[in-house]
Amino acid sequence: MTGKRNAAQTEEFSAAEIGALAHLYRGEVYRSTVWRTRLDTTTNWSVVTLGVALSITFSSPDASPLPLVLVGVLILFFLALEARRYRFFNVWRARARWIETHFYVPMLIDGDLHTEDDWQTILARDYRAPQYHVSYLTAVARRVRSNYLWILLIQALAYIGKLLVHPAPVRDWTEFVGRADIGPVSGLVVLGLGAVYILTWAGLALWVTHADTRRSKVRGRGISMG
Repeated sequence: MTGKRNAAQTEEFSAAEIGALAHLYRGEVYRSTVWRTRLDTTTNWSVVTLGVALSITFSSPDASPLPLVLVGVLILFFLALEARRYRFFNVWRARARWIETHFYVPMLIDGDLHTEDDWQTILARDYRAPQYHVSYLTAVARRVRSNYLWILLIQALAYIGKLLVHPAPVRDWTEFVGRADIGPVSGLVVLGLGAVYILTWAGLALWVTHADTRRSKVRGRGISMG
């Protein structure tokens, strides 16, 4: 860092203020860690319930594939809960990252790397009027991209595998569709809804990847914490 930058920072922050910022940063890291653990908890619940459904469905050749369909409702419930938790986690994570980028980075390297001169004001506004940094849809899509898309794909593949091999190897397409019947609901309808189900989540994952690329460019200009 140049002497001019050092002088400016000395006038701006006293030793007590720097200490307070350090404690603030530690608090934000702690809160983000706690909420990150909560995200892992709901993901674990989804994996466990899917495992139970797999055990029931493949316990015998005559076992119904219906548990693999019904477990999807529970997985979606856990996804909805996890997306809500992610929005809280993202607030603490964004604040910690903001302090790292605008306060610690200029202290650690030689050069003028303040990406936003008025970064303290943006941080103060976020504390004065807290708000989520991402929408609920974005939170859902990010969790799908990170974890749930793979869980849902395993669910779909297990369901198809069950129809193919139990109670005996399937002989033709008509038999395969017939095995997917659920009461009065045609197997063709069930399979069609399943395809829409998977494609919707895959589309969300692709959409949020593109949206996050645009958001990263905004963050790179130092005008947004999210």
